[in-house]
Amino acid sequence: MKILITGGAGFIGSAVIRHLINDTNYSVINVDKLTYAGNLESLSSISDNRRYKFEQVDICDANEIKRVFEQQQPDVVMHLAAESHVDRSIDGPGEFMQTNIIGTYTLLEQARAYWRKLPEAKKQTFKFHHISTDEVYGDLPHPDTHDSELSLFTETTAYKPSSPYSASKASSDHLVRVWHRTYGLPTVLTNCSNNYGPYHFPEKLIPLMILNALDGKPLPIYGKGNQIRDWLFVDDHARALLKVATEGSVGETYNIGGHNEKQNIEVVTTICDILDELVPNSTSYQELITYVEDRPGHDMRYAIDSTKIKNELGWVPEETFESGIRKTVQWYLDNQQWCKRVQDGSYQRERLGNSEAGESA
Repeated sequence: MKILITGGAGFIGSAVIRHLINDTNYSVINVDKLTYAGNLESLSSISDNRRYKFEQVDICDANEIKRVFEQQQPDVVMHLAAESHVDRSIDGPGEFMQTNIIGTYTLLEQARAYWRKLPEAKKQTFKFHHISTDEVYGDLPHPDTHDSELSLFTETTAYKPSSPYSASKASSDHLVRVWHRTYGLPTVLTNCSNNYGPYHFPEKLIPLMILNALDGKPLPIYGKGNQIRDWLFVDDHARALLKVATEGSVGETYNIGGHNEKQNIEVVTTICDILDELVPNSTSYQELITYVEDRPGHDMRYAIDSTKIKNELGWVPEETFESGIRKTVQWYLDNQQWCKRVQDGSYQRERLGNSEAGESA
C-alpha cells in the first residue's frame, strides 16, 4: 500500500510517517510546503528509506497536487496539512482560511479526479482520511460551573468553533463530508484531542513550558490556568490514525482522545516537578509560574469520548499522561540542538494573539 500524507513534516504528520516506515511495510509520499512548523529534521531517522519520498508542494497548488497524484498513484490519502495554532489564527486568520479551507478543497477536488479514473478494484479500496481537531466542537461545561453532568464530545456533537483556527477546521470537515455525500468520494474523518510528545514546535504549551523553564524564563499561564484539555500522546494518535485509514468505515467519523483530562496549571506543575527531579535548581521551577490575561474566546474544557474507535477498531491509548509527559520532557532534554534549530529569528517564544507575553495552549 502507498499512502500520501499531507503535512508530513509537521508534528503529528512526522509521527505518522515514522510509525509507517518503522512498523509497517507501507510506502509513504510526504507532501509538505515546509512552513515555519514543518521540519524535515523530524524525519531524519527514516529519510533514506526506499519506501519514503518527499514532495515539497503547497496543497493549494492544484497543478502540483494533480502531478503528485498522477506520478505517485497513492492508495490512501491522509490529510494532516493545516495551520494549527489558535494564537496565530487570532493574529492572522487569512493564512488559516487559505490553507485549511482552500487547501482542503483543492486536495479533495484533485483526489476526486484521480479516484474517478482508477481501475474498479483500486477505486473500491481508495480512501481519503481527513484529520481534524476537537476544537471544532467549541467547549464543554467546566467543573467550576458545578455542572453535575459533565459531558464529553462525541462524533455527533454539534459544531460550535470559537477561534479562526477552529472555524477553518470546521469548514474543512464540512467540505470532506460534502465531497463524500455529493460526489461519492470515499472519506473518513477523525477529530483528536490535544497532542503532545517529541518534535513539537515550541509555540505550543508543553514544549514552550519545558524550554522556558530550562532557560529560567517565566512560565506564563492564561487566566487562572484552569482550562481543561484531554492530552493525547502523539505516538498513540499515529497508531489510531493508521487504524482509521486502513480499517475505518467509509463515511464515518471517529473521535480520538487520550483519556487524560488535565487543567493547564496541572500540566505545567507536572513539568516543573519532573524538571526538579531531572535537572534540579536551587529553587523549584514552579517559582517561574506567572499568570497573564486570558486569550480572547478561550475555550474552557475539551474532553473526547473515544468509545466508538475502541469498540469498532480496537484502539485505546497506550500511554498515560504520567508516562507520556515524562518521555516528552526527557526527549526535550536530550534534543536541545533540535529545539534551537527549529526556532528562527521570527519566533522567540513570545506570546501571539495578544500584545502581552503569554502561554500558548
